[in-house]
Amino acid sequence: MYQKRALVAGATGIVGLNVAEHLRDRGGFEITGLARKPSIGASYMRPLAVNLLDREAALRTLATLRPTHVYFCTWTLGRNEDENIRLNGGMLRTLLDGVVAAGTVEHVAVVTGTKHYLGPFEDYGKVTPVTPFREDAPRLEKKNFYYELEDVALDYASRHGFSWSVHRSHTIIGYAVGNLMNIGATLATFASICKATGRPFTFPGTPTAYYGINDITDARLLAKHIVWASTEPNARNEAFNATNGDVFRWEQLWKRIADYFDVEVGAYPGQYNSLTDRMQGLDPEWQTLVTQHGLQPHKLERLASPWHTDLDLGRPMECLHSMAKSRALGFKEFQDTERSFIDVFDRLRAERLIP
Repeated sequence: MYQKRALVAGATGIVGLNVAEHLRDRGGFEITGLARKPSIGASYMRPLAVNLLDREAALRTLATLRPTHVYFCTWTLGRNEDENIRLNGGMLRTLLDGVVAAGTVEHVAVVTGTKHYLGPFEDYGKVTPVTPFREDAPRLEKKNFYYELEDVALDYASRHGFSWSVHRSHTIIGYAVGNLMNIGATLATFASICKATGRPFTFPGTPTAYYGINDITDARLLAKHIVWASTEPNARNEAFNATNGDVFRWEQLWKRIADYFDVEVGAYPGQYNSLTDRMQGLDPEWQTLVTQHGLQPHKLERLASPWHTDLDLGRPMECLHSMAKSRALGFKEFQDTERSFIDVFDRLRAERLIP
């Protein structure tokens, strides 16, 4: 019998999958993974089909569980921020309502992100932030479902006696299929199509993003950060930034990605040029690559999320995060960003998802 029992919500996503894999590698946890469509074949994790938006059905399933550690690594996209608040806050409430009655929960970890500092989707890029972002910065006077998630976690923790942590990641690079915010798979599919069709591999973002200094979050490092905070007494009841710990310029990294795919770098036009527009209608070209290279038969829209990559690369301001708080409390992990991209590309190729 395991003394620690992890419940990972969003276990097939880019964050939840890496949290589950890190828990497996770390040892000492019985792992249950929640997803609307659980993956099969992960023998280290008990998969459960749960849709947290279907409250009554979810509560029936959750009532059978007795987790000690809860990792909320999922989200859903609504039509506007009011709906984002209602849907995502509702999912977290359903998850917690389903498990707190057992009295076994010791810690709840919630993943949010940089929109904590930049504002919701509707206002993205309209805020002029002070960088590097620090966790004690005051909240923006804007509706934000990240604030809702934090407030829900703190409320339940105060009423039910467990500890909490919030993890504010930047753009996440990691392995996952069908994720809403997957910059790694998006750039990999785009580069593959460019190589096959002779299109130039041109950076789509703003000059600030291209020439400026940036940071990013490797999903593997984020998983270590989440599990660390859930098991380290000094890190409990805190909100943390969670990034790789290095900085980079897309001007340099774009060339490295192009070299990996052996594709020509297009001359940067000096202005934002939407990747969503440039990838529109490219599924036929992608299906040709699937056939030619014997790839897994996914549509391009399942692998790539250019709309979110446009948000990441289209910012008119620099976005850097301080990791000083985590360092001071003992989190010493570091990840080289260039290696983050290469490792994801290698795994996508190994899984026959890209040529």
